[in-house]
Order: sequence, then C-alpha cells, then structure tokens
Amino acid sequence: MAHPSESKFLSIKSVYQRFLSPILSEDEGIDAEQLTNFALNTLGQVSIYRQWPGFSGLLAQVGKELQRSDPRLTQKLFGCNFDNPIGLAAGFDKNAIAAGIWHYFGFGFAELGTVTWHPQQGNPKPRLFRLAKEQAALNRMGFNNNGAIIMRSTLEKQKISARGQRPAVLGINFGKSKICSLEQAADDYAASLELLAPLADYAVINVSSPNTPGLRKLQDPKQLRRLIERLRRLRSCPPLLVKISPDLEDHAISDLAKLAYEEGLAGIIAINTSVDRLGLGNRVISQTGLTLGNEVGGLSGAPLNKRAIEVIKLLRESAGENLPLIGVGGINSPQHAWERISAGATLLQIYTGWIFQGPTLVPLILDGLSSQLDQHGFRNITEAIGSNAPWI
Repeated sequence: MAHPSESKFLSIKSVYQRFLSPILSEDEGIDAEQLTNFALNTLGQVSIYRQWPGFSGLLAQVGKELQRSDPRLTQKLFGCNFDNPIGLAAGFDKNAIAAGIWHYFGFGFAELGTVTWHPQQGNPKPRLFRLAKEQAALNRMGFNNNGAIIMRSTLEKQKISARGQRPAVLGINFGKSKICSLEQAADDYAASLELLAPLADYAVINVSSPNTPGLRKLQDPKQLRRLIERLRRLRSCPPLLVKISPDLEDHAISDLAKLAYEEGLAGIIAINTSVDRLGLGNRVISQTGLTLGNEVGGLSGAPLNKRAIEVIKLLRESAGENLPLIGVGGINSPQHAWERISAGATLLQIYTGWIFQGPTLVPLILDGLSSQLDQHGFRNITEAIGSNAPWI
C-alpha cells in the first residue's frame, strides 16, 4: 500500500502544483506554445494506447480524482447526453489527438479544433503569450492545424466510439482556410464538415476568431445566413452552432440571436477571444517588449469574464428561453461558472482558466455547482439556467 505522502505527491493536483504552477506563474520561461504542444503530444499517445493495462490504470486513477457524478448536472442537448455542463473549449486540442480521454479529466464534453479544410501553419511565432498576473493569455495562432483529412484519420486511429456511445460528447469547431476568399468560404467550411460530420456530435461554425483576416465579416447576418444554408444542405449535417465575438455591438449580438432562432441553429457559443484590451492596453509583453495595445491577437482568460456575462444575458433576452447557449471566456472558479449559468448559459467551456488553475478546476467547479443547487433548492441544473440566482 502506498504511503499517504506518496499518494499525495502522485496526485494530479500535487504534480501540477509542484512542476507546472511555477512555470505558469511567470510570463517568461518555457514558451507557452511549446509547453502546450508537449502536454498535448503526451496526452495524444495516452489516448491511442488508453486500453493498454498500464495506461488504463493510470487513466482510472486520473478519473477517480477528477470525475464527479451528480445526476442533477446531466442534460440532454443536441440529441446527446451530457453527464455534466463543463466542456473543454476549442483551441486546445486543435487536431483531436487526445479526443479519446477528455472524459477522464472530468469534462462532460470537449470541442475539438478549430479545423480547416486546408492544413495550415498559422501565423509566425511567437504567437501565444502568458499574462500570469492577470490569469490571461494573448494568442494570434491563426488556425494552425493539420487539416480536416488528417483530423479524420487521427480520430479513426484512436477508435473513438460511435455517436451516442461516447463517455463524453465531442464537438468539432470549423474555421475558414486562410487561402480561401470570403466568396469561397461556404464551400471551404462545407468540405471540412462533410468529411467530419459522421464523427461530430455537434459542429461549430467559427466566424469570430480575430486571427484570420476578414473572418469576422462572416458574422454579418446576410453572410452568416448564406453560410448556414450551404452547410444545411450537406447529408447528415450534425446540429450546428455558431461561435461569436465579444467585440460586436450589443445590437449586433441581438440580431445574431434572432438569426440563430430563425435559422433553427442548435445553439450559440459566446464568446471568442477579444481584440479589446479591456483596460490592459499598457501591459507590456516581456517577450516582445510591446504593450498589449500594440500587439495583435485575441485576449482570453479572466479579463473577459465581465463582458462574457453581458453577452450571455443579451443572447438570453433576445433568443428566449429555449436556445442553448454555451458560455466561455474568463471562467476560472466555481463562482464564475455559477454566475454564467445563472445569467443564462446552458453549458460552459473552459481553457485559459483550466491551464492556470490546473485540471482540478473541473471537479472544483462541478462540486461548486452541486453545492449551489443545494443552497438554492434547485432540483437540477436546468432550473438554475437564467434564474439570476446569486452565488451563495
């Protein structure tokens, strides 16, 4: 039997705090993108061999520490059963290399991508920067990914279970290839979606990244409607959602909510990264010597929390009670998660907060949500959505 001190040392929490937290507490040091790629490549190998005795035992221990089971947190959306409302946001597992193991980390769902039809290297490096003090990041990755064809083979290599039989729901986030014009965008999205549709529980139209020139023009209602109609013509098109920018004017956000309702979209994801520096314009990026105000790219993490809640409330008011909303941006605590649900989010996604806080953020949030249901007397998470119930 392991000594208690050994068990504590080998826990996910202790390993993260001992080895990774010191790195993440500083802007400089190991390059953020290199660190991400190292972690992902390791997880990718584990995903391929997850049924081997050594790996399966390790994953079982990870799941024991990070997974939670509370029937009150379950929901059925997009024809899928979500064991809990916490998902991994798009942008981390861009190439779906660890798709087979995200449920072990406690996630109820994971969004893979962003994937484009054409493989692309993305923008010049360095292109991902930690803002440790602010629990934030600046990225200008530019949809770097291996392309839709490679993603399909990657998923097949991992022998992902069929839709409806997966331990966690898997969405795929689709973007426009940089080499394609806006006029070609609909066909570009359609090529990726048609290939990957059989593997996606739901699909996301990403028209809001600030790092592909001209992409955000596709948020124009006329352009977006045309794109949706093109994708809808595909055989076996999965439930479609759209991911929107926090930088839109409030009236434009309301217009998109109405469009989503009229077009019968499965939901809206709010929000993507922001080109607004949110009061941090004079913050210097030590690696480049430039201020955030003079750097290009999207801001993510804790500074987005306030705007993200505002957008969810706007969408809920404009779209009514029935349209599912996935809240993302700035969630790094149980309180943030509850406030997003209370404001009207149906599901939640985390990324930057998960990096800074570590994998134990997922069970911490889930425990917090369960506690709030108790405090408010809600029978399930659905009753809390849009309730404006405060954090207690």
